[in-house]
Amino acid sequence: MSFSVPPATSPHSSLAVPERNAALHKAAQALEVNFLTEMLTAAGLGETNRTFGGGVGEDQFASFLRRAQAEKMVTAGGIGLTEHLFNALTKGANYEK
Repeated sequence: MSFSVPPATSPHSSLAVPERNAALHKAAQALEVNFLTEMLTAAGLGETNRTFGGGVGEDQFASFLRRAQAEKMVTAGGIGLTEHLFNALTKGANYEK
């Protein structure tokens, strides 16, 4: 699953409303992935066991594992942050839900 933030579009852009909603929803998902990745890092997930750990190599690739886990969490429904962010992004605009 790839998360990329789409370029900003004006309300008068040529994109149809569902396409703009899809782009905003994808951006909200990307923000939730980034948030969860940072929270997993802060929680210490993926820290190596110094006695029998993988050493420097494991430390270097632990961030990829945390990001993949965060993406899977969001795919499975996440913590509800995507919907809150999406609603905040569309609040006050003439978007259909």
